[in-house]
Amino acid sequence: MNFAALLEATTRAQPERTALRWDGGALTYGELDARAGGFARALAARGLRAGDRLAVVIPNRWQLVVAIFGGLKTRLTVAPLDPLLKPEERAEILADLKPALVVEDVGVERAAWTTDTAAAAPALVLYTSGSTGRPKGALLSHAAVDFAERSWAGPVMALTADDVVLAALPLSHSFGLNGALLAPLLAGATVRLVERFTPDGVAELLRREPISVLPAVATMFRRLLELPDFSGGRALRLAVSGAAPCPWELAREWRSRTGVRIVRGYGMTELFRPLSYLADDPTDLPDAVGRAVPGVQARVVDDDGRALAAGEVGELQIRTPAAMESYLGAPEETRAVLVDGWFRTGDLATIDADGWVRITGRKRERILRGGHSVFPPEVEATLLAHPDVAEAAVVGVPHSELGEEVAAFVVLRDGARAAPAELIAHCRARLAGYKYPRRVTLLAALPRSATGKVLKAKLAAQA
Repeated sequence: MNFAALLEATTRAQPERTALRWDGGALTYGELDARAGGFARALAARGLRAGDRLAVVIPNRWQLVVAIFGGLKTRLTVAPLDPLLKPEERAEILADLKPALVVEDVGVERAAWTTDTAAAAPALVLYTSGSTGRPKGALLSHAAVDFAERSWAGPVMALTADDVVLAALPLSHSFGLNGALLAPLLAGATVRLVERFTPDGVAELLRREPISVLPAVATMFRRLLELPDFSGGRALRLAVSGAAPCPWELAREWRSRTGVRIVRGYGMTELFRPLSYLADDPTDLPDAVGRAVPGVQARVVDDDGRALAAGEVGELQIRTPAAMESYLGAPEETRAVLVDGWFRTGDLATIDADGWVRITGRKRERILRGGHSVFPPEVEATLLAHPDVAEAAVVGVPHSELGEEVAAFVVLRDGARAAPAELIAHCRARLAGYKYPRRVTLLAALPRSATGKVLKAKLAAQA
């Protein structure tokens, strides 16, 4: 199967219904499918074959949607990349992806590498940083995408063709791609594209337009609530959080102010959204992240991989048809997380007798800053590239708005005089905006255990 066929089916059913709307323009389903078909023919004319990889670096514009579906129609493996990445970060991903083509606008492409043709091409490659800090591409089959979008469109969001879904999230990231684009199009809904989130801009759209569903990260909800006159939207029926935990107090304040519920959940790029509250289920528990959606299994295991009883703390593992096939070109890292069909999340959790999952901690380091994953080794390596830095350790510290903030502790070389502001600027020039540390503390030495391991818990406690 090919996920692009679902767009074609929706087009046959409702060719004149609006698929995409943006400031100053719109495309019906018939027009979107026709443009995607034209772009697919252009790709084929350039010699791209089934199994080649297509990198798409376009903001939240209609051209991004055309490029994704045009690539899928040509049976290419499409990799949406974040346009906000720094040149060095993008270059690292492209060197790993080796795309046949890099598309920065529909009709404006530049050649890159040619890849081997795959007999059955995956639909997507979505990049996520690994625990080593090296970006890894999660390969997702058409069947995985199909299951994920049916889950999003059905039980998680209860979408219909009458919905208008606001796409203010980056559509190059899994949450935005799923919840704000692919699932709405599968349901025949209208996607209202917003190139860049601003609280005032989104609040005005919610007041002026019939937007019924708002997918957003916790930071976006918080910034909307900070507007003195914000009370939701004239047609808003549902909000959906993702990419980072949505604190219960935030969800409660949002509902009190707007009268609209936030459907919370848990997921990651490799799995899409396997655990969630459901749109049509009124249950909300303050300390849980949801239950396994239909067709998904969740369990917790001990360090030896033995399943634990209800209420016991162990590593959360998930089995879902939406799971990635593998990491691109990383068999060892794939084997480390996929075991007998179960994905090892690296998070510690409990599952009660009713199936509600509660996250209690993390086995693997990860900082969730405003919905973005930041892995300390990447930031530490950037700091260590500064000539004045001898040692560096990066931790996540609590932040009332972002969930976590990136904090760095640095030991300078003998005689060096770099100030924290200089080190922050050094990282800012080399890392995406959500990755660089906002706080740098200079130390004479990093605290270490008897075996020499940096005591990051101690650093976090003093941050």
